Parts: sequence; C-alpha cells; structure tokens
Amino acid sequence: MSSDLLVDLGEDPATAQLGQLKLSTIEDQQWPPDESGLKTDVSQDFVAGSPHLPWDHPFYDIARHQIIEVAGDDNFGRKVIVFNACRMPPQHQLDHHKLLMYLKGTLDQYVESDYTLIYFHHGLTSENKPSLGWLRDAYREFDRKYKKNIKALYIVHPTMFIKTLLFLFKPLISFKFGRKINYVSYLSELEAVVKCDQLLIPARVTEYDNKLRAALKPSTQPPASPPHSPPLPHQVFGVPLSVLRQRDPDGDPVPVVMRDTISFLTEQGLEIEGIFRRSANVTLVKEVQLRYNSGEAVSFREMEDVHLAAVILKTFLRELPEPLLTYQLYNDIVNFTSVSGENQVEVMKTLLESLPEENYASLRYLITFLAQVSANSELNKMTNSNLAVVFGPNLLWGRDNAMSLSAIGPINNFTRTLLDQQHLVFT
Repeated sequence: MSSDLLVDLGEDPATAQLGQLKLSTIEDQQWPPDESGLKTDVSQDFVAGSPHLPWDHPFYDIARHQIIEVAGDDNFGRKVIVFNACRMPPQHQLDHHKLLMYLKGTLDQYVESDYTLIYFHHGLTSENKPSLGWLRDAYREFDRKYKKNIKALYIVHPTMFIKTLLFLFKPLISFKFGRKINYVSYLSELEAVVKCDQLLIPARVTEYDNKLRAALKPSTQPPASPPHSPPLPHQVFGVPLSVLRQRDPDGDPVPVVMRDTISFLTEQGLEIEGIFRRSANVTLVKEVQLRYNSGEAVSFREMEDVHLAAVILKTFLRELPEPLLTYQLYNDIVNFTSVSGENQVEVMKTLLESLPEENYASLRYLITFLAQVSANSELNKMTNSNLAVVFGPNLLWGRDNAMSLSAIGPINNFTRTLLDQQHLVFT
C-alpha cells in the first residue's frame, strides 16, 4: 500500500503495542474454503488459460492464492485493485517478500492512471498477518508514484486492529492521503463505488458480512444492496450488442455510445495528455448513462468534457454482458503468447473473424480510433502499450469478472499486438 500508511516500524516505539493487538476471534481462524475452490497445491490442476501461473513461474506460489486481483473499473472510471486478506495462508506458507513484489507488479501496470484499492480485512489473523518487518520493507519499496494516482483506499470490515494501527500512525500520514482512506462497514456500502458482483468477493467475507447484519437491531440495519432493476425499454448499457443492433434504426453494428464518444474524442481528445487515465465525476457519468438508457440523445460537444467521454466509453465496454472479444476466445487470447511472431497476424485475423459481426465491427471501429490516439502519443502520452493496459481488461475478462495479474498480462499483450498490427489485421 501507499508509503503514507507504512512507516519504519523498526524505529517506532509504538511497534511493540501493535504486535499485541487482537486481530480476530478463534472462530475467525477456522479457514473454511471459499467458492474459488483454491487448494494448497494446485500445480497438478494448472491448465492453459487458467488464471493461475504455471508451476515453474517465479510468482506461481503467490498468484495461486488469488490474494491480489484486478476487478475492472469502478463507478468513477478508475481501475480497481483488490487485496483479500482471508486468502493469505499462514505465515510459514507464504513468501511475504514475493507477495510485496507481486503487489508492486500489479500496481506498476496502473499507477500512471487513476486507481482504487479495496482491502478486504476480514480473515487477517495472528496466524497469517505479515510481520512488522514486512511493513518496514513495504515502506521502503513504495514511493510517490504508487500513491500519486490512488484516488481512494477502501478498508472493508475494519477491526480495532486496523483502526488502532492507523490511529497510531496518524501523525505520519499526510492530510491529503488521509482523506483517501475510507472505512466500509458493510458490503452494501461498496455499491456506491463499484458493482460488487464484479469483485468476486470471497465467501468468507460475504458470510461475515451477513453475520454482522444479522446481529444488528432491525432499526439499525444498513440498506441492502439494491436489486437489479429490469432493463429500460431503451436500455443501452449492459445490453448485448446484437440487441442494440436490432434496435438501431439503420441497423448499425457499432453501438451509438461508441459512435458518440469516439467521434467526440477524435475531434477534441487526441492531444489531451493522459486521455483514458483520468476519472470523471460520478454524478455526470450516471446522468449520461441514464440519458442513454432513457433513449435521449447525448451531446458531448455541449458538455466539453474529454475525460467524461473517455470514461463513458470504457464503462460501456465493461458493462457489456459478454466482453467485446467474447468468452469463446478467452483461452485462445490468454495463450496467444505461445504463437510465434511470424504467425501472429494470421492467427489474430482468424480469431477475430470468428467474432459475431457486430463485435468485429465495433472492435475494428475502436482499434482504428485507438491507433489515432497512439499516433499522437508524443502529446497525449498514450502509446500502444499504455492503451493496452487501459483497454485490455475492458475488452476481455473471465466469466468470474475478477482477474489475477497472470491473466491480465496475456490479455494486455494481445491488445498491444492488435494495436501494433491493426493495419494488417483489419485488411
């Protein structure tokens, strides 16, 4: 996490008190399995295209626990990084230095963009908590680049331990960063930030949340997560591309949201530094979504907000019920790194030509535009590699939505190659 939160514990007289803080009850330490079905040893279960790294990968023993995941964008258009404390095995079974390096490797892909950290604290016990020396190492490793663009840190189900920890360190935490820290008592409160069903929340955390809610008096019950409302007659977000094409008066295979945003961004966004890296006002994002879903016309030229249009484009792609590149191509794309360089264009063409017509047309429309963005990278700082990091997770994700670093790497690589070779792939 941010170096604002991590201090040199070896020199802090309050360190001795921290080691004595109670983390959880005996009941919490029973380690029931969650729905992910993770095992202590999954080396024999690894198959190509799985979210786990191969057994001989340097970070295999970290990735297999799925402690750190990337879960798409939040409601503000920021990348979401999730840390699951309950998935940390006992201390002697985990190399915490590697865990730190794995966390850095994940963040390194996103720290140039606005991003959000969500930390699920439940499940951190005296058996699996990192040592104070690990916190000291983390303090030394994380510098300004990691905290500059973190817009919020959400600590879910905070205990007295974490609150006391932050209280003791309060004099060392900058006021600016302190405002980014948010305590979340119940999962339903996260809905204001991110759609919880895209987080793949561990069963242990959900069960604990249910216990907390059940223990409350009826008069103090927190609001439940809002139920999924039925689609509006003119619904655009969250609707299959095939349905949107049928509704379009001209039968255009490229959805109106993509046409509107890309047209505006082509005119006014190509030279904007950090395009697709900044978040937008969530109220405006929801307002624009509602207007589209109500069948109203939207004019980004009137709003004159490049970052709003960029977030709307990413949000539209992420909210598709099936990713633009489809679940069918998931394994082929994750395994694309094994294709030799001289065969990549032909293999890519074959894969993409198997897409439904509206998916292929929308992808081509998007990639052609992104090639224009990259052509202006000296001004906007968005190279093909940078664009791949932003758009890869919005073009393809697994059926469980959340993805480990090992899955995102191949997806981003495929996206970057597509951008590099788009003039050959779409001929």
